[in-house]
Amino acid sequence: MTEFKDNDREIHLFRTRMTALVALVFICFGLLVARFVWLQVLRHDQFALQAEDNRIALVPIVPNRGLIVDRNGVVLARNYSAYTLEITPSKLQSNLESTIDELSKLVSIEQRDRRRFKRLLEESRSFASVPIRTRLTDDEVARFTAQRFRFPGVEVQARLFRQYPLGETASHVIGYIGRINQKEAAKLEEDELDANYNGTEHIGKEGVEKKYESHLHGTTGYEQVERSAGGRAIRTLSRTAPVPGSNLILSIDIELQKIIEEAYGEQRGALVAIEPATGDVLAYVSRPGFDPNLFVDGIDSQNWNELNTSLDKPLMNRPLSGTYPPGSTFKPFMSLAALELGHRKPSDAIRDPGFFMLGGHRFNDDKPGGHGTVDMYKSVVESCDTYYYQLGNEMGIDKISSFMGQFGFGYPTGIDLDFEKTGVLPSKEWKAKRFAKNRAAQKWVGGDTISISIGQGFNNYTMIQLAHAVANLANNGVVMKPHLVKMIEDGATKQRTLTVPKESRRISLKQENIDFIKRTMVGVTQESYGTGHRAFANAGYISGGKTGTAQVIGLKGQKYNASAIDERHRDNALYVAFAPAENPRIVIALVVENAGFGAASAAPIARKALDYYLLGKRPAPPKPKDLPPGAKAAQPAAKPAAQAAAAPVIQAAGPVAGLPATRKE
Repeated sequence: MTEFKDNDREIHLFRTRMTALVALVFICFGLLVARFVWLQVLRHDQFALQAEDNRIALVPIVPNRGLIVDRNGVVLARNYSAYTLEITPSKLQSNLESTIDELSKLVSIEQRDRRRFKRLLEESRSFASVPIRTRLTDDEVARFTAQRFRFPGVEVQARLFRQYPLGETASHVIGYIGRINQKEAAKLEEDELDANYNGTEHIGKEGVEKKYESHLHGTTGYEQVERSAGGRAIRTLSRTAPVPGSNLILSIDIELQKIIEEAYGEQRGALVAIEPATGDVLAYVSRPGFDPNLFVDGIDSQNWNELNTSLDKPLMNRPLSGTYPPGSTFKPFMSLAALELGHRKPSDAIRDPGFFMLGGHRFNDDKPGGHGTVDMYKSVVESCDTYYYQLGNEMGIDKISSFMGQFGFGYPTGIDLDFEKTGVLPSKEWKAKRFAKNRAAQKWVGGDTISISIGQGFNNYTMIQLAHAVANLANNGVVMKPHLVKMIEDGATKQRTLTVPKESRRISLKQENIDFIKRTMVGVTQESYGTGHRAFANAGYISGGKTGTAQVIGLKGQKYNASAIDERHRDNALYVAFAPAENPRIVIALVVENAGFGAASAAPIARKALDYYLLGKRPAPPKPKDLPPGAKAAQPAAKPAAQAAAAPVIQAAGPVAGLPATRKE
């Protein structure tokens, strides 16, 4: 039977299929057009920017860090360029230790480099590069570059490094820089400064390097670099030059600083020298010191442990953080207070039997049998304790505390370093607060005032405070803020700006009283019975001064015998000075820890400093034959690995009823 096709039905089916196919084509085409519109029209700006970012890299240009120089232009901190081998842990394709082992076959990597790397790694983020070796030689760079393909995540970078050419000299002034840690990075981000630190690895950690970080760092520049698909730079499209950091011109005279540090030898202590008319700090000595170069690349654990655990405390900034009883250097200020407050006239005299009785307690003078008849001039020149026992008892602590506060005792000087201690200016309120948990000890008693009047007891001040107070006296009551940075020189324009352009305030004092106190201090060095006469014999200039010897621990009524006391518990030796007497250009305050008499240990250091600053005279190194048997010539403090153990600063104990005889100044 013959079958006939249904042509109409097949044509209809064909047309249906064609319609569906055309519709599908149009739908697909519509989707493509819609996607095209989405990508090329609606999201054009976003994807164009991404494409441009892939093609163009924004590379930060780290600015040159500002230089640090002394008042005469001697460079104390500078920059140099060197190659560094750096590892980015997140980019490594093999074990970190095995990578370092393989690298050590191409580049010398010592154990100290590994220790430093591990410490820096703990402080860094995983995506940040960490140096395993710095200051690569040209040969080392060439060897690594030839094998670079074997070490993904390891790169050689050209970096700027900080160098401190004088090593330990003035280390506590200059401070140091170190790698930015996570806490510092978070602080930069919080302060919205992180963009300016793109590409920067280091930041100021201590000293003026830290205090003036915002001036020293400068402004980061940028380059727009076109690159290939493989990330290789092709050409530079535009460039915004970095602005170099400002230079710091310190007030320090580095030659004076060196002479003083050498004069200390291996002794511990602190010294501050100030130009009273300007507040310029001419010398700022903290002994022992440390080498700031150790910190630039990240200090290794061995050196860190030696510095951090040494009983000498070389990292301690003694002029800023060490507090000491001023001893008899306090007496000229007590005399000035008596004159200003009407408690004494210069001619008023007492009869000194060698002790002072108060409430059944005997307070001894340093001279058995006493000093005889003592007026104010003799009380300073010969350093008579009994005179000040009586004076302090008559004045009372309220007047003493109020007057001494005017000179800066017990208050921050505002010197341009962080973490300055305030010291202790004793008062009734201070004692009540200090002993808040011990009601029996809160009450101020007469013996407290007796101890305070000779610079002992609760008195505790920093050397920068003591130097500042003497500078205020030498400057006739005109107060200049002490400062280490004299001028800031703009990195771009080279314009210089004074950091302290004018006086802070004036202390209301009678000039005749100031002049008299200065004469008493001149008598200390000029009178044959003056406590500083021997140290300043034949000086070639006239200076004023005052010796001081201060207890480190209370003796509980026992007689002081240096040879029977542990070296770390012996008295501190102090000296303050100004010169020339007629127009002071320099003021000095210093302490030599556990050295005994101020006249014997501290005054000779001041003499060497004044001889150089006023006369240009340098101390001759001691000849071997002039040294005692078995002694060594004085040398600057040793490097951390060789530093000897000694005592930290110990604050004085509270006043002891019935003080034993104080020692000869």
